[in-house]
Amino acid sequence: MKIVKFILCLLFGLMFINAGLDKFLHYMPMPALTADQTKLFAAFGEIGWLMPLVGAVEVIGGLLFIFPKTRALGAIVILPIMVGIVLHNVCRAPSSVGIGISAVLFLINLWIIIDNKEKYKALVK
Repeated sequence: MKIVKFILCLLFGLMFINAGLDKFLHYMPMPALTADQTKLFAAFGEIGWLMPLVGAVEVIGGLLFIFPKTRALGAIVILPIMVGIVLHNVCRAPSSVGIGISAVLFLINLWIIIDNKEKYKALVK
């Protein structure tokens, strides 16, 4: 089970590192956007600091998620980004593939948070 957890966390972390680096380097092609998504991304572009912040959080959270010692912190750092991804895929771009991938990633994130719940007790005293 430890090997499965490590492999899932490694893949999860690498996916977020890749997504975060793409926000800075723009090396992955953008899929065709709906009119709603085009307006949304134009609004995000108006806020010049938002996408670099999201990219930095994704890279840092992905790196933290890979290593067992910092995985609990990485799971909490990635959680708001993950919620945004799930909500975007459900509300703005409903497709079975997007919802499925984001749901699996969200469940992996929740699994790691639940697995490390003892580490969070000091935060909610």
